[in-house]
Amino acid sequence: MTMSSPENILDGIVLGIEGSANKLGVGIVNSKGEILANVRRTFVPEPGTGFQPRETARHHQKHVVELMEEALRTAGLRPIDLCAVAYTKGPGMGAPLQSCAIAARMFALMHDLPLVPVNHCVAHIEMGRLVTGAVNPAVLYVSGGNTQIISYSEKRYRIFGETIDIAVGNCLDRFCRMVGLSNDPSPGYQVEQAAKKGRHYIPLPYSVKGMDVSFSGLLSSVQDLVGSKPVPDLCFSLQETVFAMLVEITERAMAHCGQSDVLVVGGVGCNERLQEMLATMCTDRCGRAFCTDERFCIDNGAMIAWTGWLQISSVARLNGSPKLAWPWEDCTVTQRFRTDDVLITWRDD
Repeated sequence: MTMSSPENILDGIVLGIEGSANKLGVGIVNSKGEILANVRRTFVPEPGTGFQPRETARHHQKHVVELMEEALRTAGLRPIDLCAVAYTKGPGMGAPLQSCAIAARMFALMHDLPLVPVNHCVAHIEMGRLVTGAVNPAVLYVSGGNTQIISYSEKRYRIFGETIDIAVGNCLDRFCRMVGLSNDPSPGYQVEQAAKKGRHYIPLPYSVKGMDVSFSGLLSSVQDLVGSKPVPDLCFSLQETVFAMLVEITERAMAHCGQSDVLVVGGVGCNERLQEMLATMCTDRCGRAFCTDERFCIDNGAMIAWTGWLQISSVARLNGSPKLAWPWEDCTVTQRFRTDDVLITWRDD
């Protein structure tokens, strides 16, 4: 393959494809961090059900080409204007990841572009840093598949605490299935809206274990109450308990790392109540809570494009080599790809 020169890479434009779960996103970002396009399609299963890998993969296969075309139209670009294609390597659901990786590989081959595998979790962090301007905050990463407290140190995003069983988003999703709340636009959104109507707090298990949290026991306790308590009260109580657990371990990590600011990323980070609780905690510490809206909290292609550009630009600077494509044998997918597995070559602080 003929690769772009380092000079072109450093001033280039990257297309990113995200499809690790039920959100399919394509984004286009330039070297200045300007988001030229960020389009998305969501697979929404029937109420009371979750999204399965095979059905989700079919959804992505059906829409990925039209979404790439839409992103290019939105940005006013042609494939020849791009310097690279980035895609989500993992973590995530195997079949959806594979579908998007194949689409990215074919697009890269067709247009003679470098292909860049990106860690989904790191992409959330870098997108949050880009759009909020947060410099070096502690990070609360909360989504359907991940719950982690993260801080940067010595070229890695170090995990200081995490869930020891299910992710917070998965907890909310499974609760929605129990009570029959809609999946449109997302289970977490439905819980948030119902919680605003709750009037009575119902005590639930509060499971913080050192720097880690556990949600499975809490979920079982809520299940025992379904049918005997009003759904809005259950939503309110679940949110308050779960978010209090998350804020506690976040503050403990901030104290350990000497940080006063926190950045919340991931789909659950859209929740206004969680943002409010984090803001209160940070104000008490004379810091700030950096939050984004659903355009950037929820899985999206722009976060993959931006992190892909960070990766290839750092390679160009470090190596000064025009051969910037990752080896094809490394352009695979994996359902398990830890945040702290990635060497953060683009940060010097």
